[in-house]
Amino acid sequence: MLARSCTRCVARGRGPVFRTNIVPVRAQCRRYATPSGAPASSASGNGVGVLAPFVSELDRMAPSFDVRGEDIRILQTPADFYETLKDRIRNARRRIFLSTLYIGKSERELIDTLRDALRRNPELKLSILTDALRGTREAPNPSCASLLAPLVGEFGADRVEIRMYHTPNLTGMRKQYIPKRINEGWGLQHMKLYGVDDEIIIANLSTDYFTHRQDRYHLFTSKQVTDHFWRIHSGVGSFSFLVQPSARDAAGFTLSWPSTNSAPSPLQRPQAFVKSTTATLQSLMSPKDKQPEGDFADTRVYVLGQMSQVMRPDTSTELPVVTRILEMLASPAYRGSSWTFTAGYFNPAPSLTKLLLGTASTNNTVITAAPEANGFYRSKGVSGLLPDAYVLLARRFVHNVHRAGRGDDMALKEWRLGTVGQPGGWTYHAKGLWVTMPGGAHPAMSVIGSSNYTKRSYSLDLEVGALVVTRNEGLLQRLGEEQRRLQEHARTMTRDDFARNERRVGLKVRVAMWIVQLVGGAL
Repeated sequence: MLARSCTRCVARGRGPVFRTNIVPVRAQCRRYATPSGAPASSASGNGVGVLAPFVSELDRMAPSFDVRGEDIRILQTPADFYETLKDRIRNARRRIFLSTLYIGKSERELIDTLRDALRRNPELKLSILTDALRGTREAPNPSCASLLAPLVGEFGADRVEIRMYHTPNLTGMRKQYIPKRINEGWGLQHMKLYGVDDEIIIANLSTDYFTHRQDRYHLFTSKQVTDHFWRIHSGVGSFSFLVQPSARDAAGFTLSWPSTNSAPSPLQRPQAFVKSTTATLQSLMSPKDKQPEGDFADTRVYVLGQMSQVMRPDTSTELPVVTRILEMLASPAYRGSSWTFTAGYFNPAPSLTKLLLGTASTNNTVITAAPEANGFYRSKGVSGLLPDAYVLLARRFVHNVHRAGRGDDMALKEWRLGTVGQPGGWTYHAKGLWVTMPGGAHPAMSVIGSSNYTKRSYSLDLEVGALVVTRNEGLLQRLGEEQRRLQEHARTMTRDDFARNERRVGLKVRVAMWIVQLVGGAL
C-alpha cells in the first residue's frame, strides 16, 4: 500500500497519513502536506504523497502489478502498431493470443504472418477469441470464421484454437428474427488484446487500424501483466463457441459447444450460462489478497475488466475505478490537477459526464472525432445519420460545460485529418483518460483499453483495459507526448461553432440517437 506513516504521528496515535477510505482533503501531518492542504508532491508533481491516496484506493479495487516505466512502450501510428505486431508474431516462441471483435476478411497478410510463424516453430501455439455475431455475419460468404478456420485444419486443434463468444441476451425468437446488421446491439466480445509470449499490446485490429485510423497503442513487456490478460482471454474462451473447419458446410466452418466448456451454451440455458461465467470471472476481476508492502518503486499497472453482461453479481472493475478517480478529483486538494478524456464516438455514460463536470481539476480537455473523421461519415443507409447524432451529443456537452460555469477550464476539441473516404482522410478512434497531478508537468495516470465509456460498454459488451500509475520520468514524458500528439489535429469547439448551419441536425437525428444507444458502443 502507498499510505505512509510519519513516526512522529504514529507516536502521537494519529496513524497513517492517508487513510484508504476517505478522500484526502487535508493531510494529517505537515511532513506530507502543503500549506493549502493538498497532498505533498515531488518537484514534478508526481511523487509518493500526491499519488498515495489514489493507489491506496485502487489497490483495493483491481488486480495490480508493478513494472518499470521502461517496460511500457507507446506506439505512435497505426503503421507502428501493425509492424510491431507482425514482428512479435514472427519471433514468437511459445504463445500467441489475440482477443478482438473480429479479423477482417482483407487481413490476408496478418493471417499469413501467423501461418508462417506456426510453420517455423512447432512449439508455438495460437489462440484467437472473437465475437460470434460479428465474426459470422457474412456467412456463408467469406467471414472472419471462414478466414481463421483453415489454420485449425493445417496445424491441428492442439496448436490452434479459435473461439467465438456469443451473448446470452440473443436467443430463441429474438435471435431468429432480428436482422444480422443490428443483432450486435444485444452484446459483443469487445476486448482488444494482442499477446505474444510475455508481451501484450492493448490496441485495435482491422485494416483501417493499420493505415489511416488514429487510435492508441501501448506495448507492455511484463510476464505478470501478460499472464493475467491471458487468464482473462482463456476464461472468456472457456465459455465461447469453438470454430472448426468443415468441408461439408457451405460457410467452410462449424461452431460447436465442447462438453469441456466451463458453462452451458448461452443459446440453450442463458441463465445457467451467466451463473457459470460469473464463477469463472470473479477471481480475475478481484484484487490480489496481499498487495506489495511499501511504496511502488516505479509504475503500477491495474488490470481492468467490464463484464457486466456475464457477471451476477457484477464485480466489474473499469467503471468503479474510473468513477473513483473522478470522485477523488472533485476534492479541493486536487484543484491544481488536470485531465484529458477522449472517445472517438462521444457518448459517455451519464454518470461519467456528471463526474467530469464535477472535478476540481483545471485546464481539462475532451477530444472526439469531427463528423468528417467519423467512420460512418456519408455512409449509406441509416448509419449515415450517426455522425449527426454524435455532433448533437458533443453540442449538449459543451452547453453543459457552460451551464456549469466551467467554460474557462474545460474544452471540447474535434479531431480531423482530411475527410473519411477521400485520399488522405483518417478516422479517429482513440479512447482513454489521462490525469496530471497538481504541480505535475505530465500525466501520472492513464486509462487505456477497449471501452468506449458508454452506457452500453458498461452493461452489454465484454471490455478490458489497463490503468497505468507512474512516477517514472520517461513514462511520464511519453504519456504527455501521447496526450499532446492526439491534439495536433484537434481544434476547440464553442457554442457558436455548433450553432453554424452545417452543424445543425435534422429531424432524422432522433433515429440516429436510437442507433447510437443500440450499437454505438460496439465500434
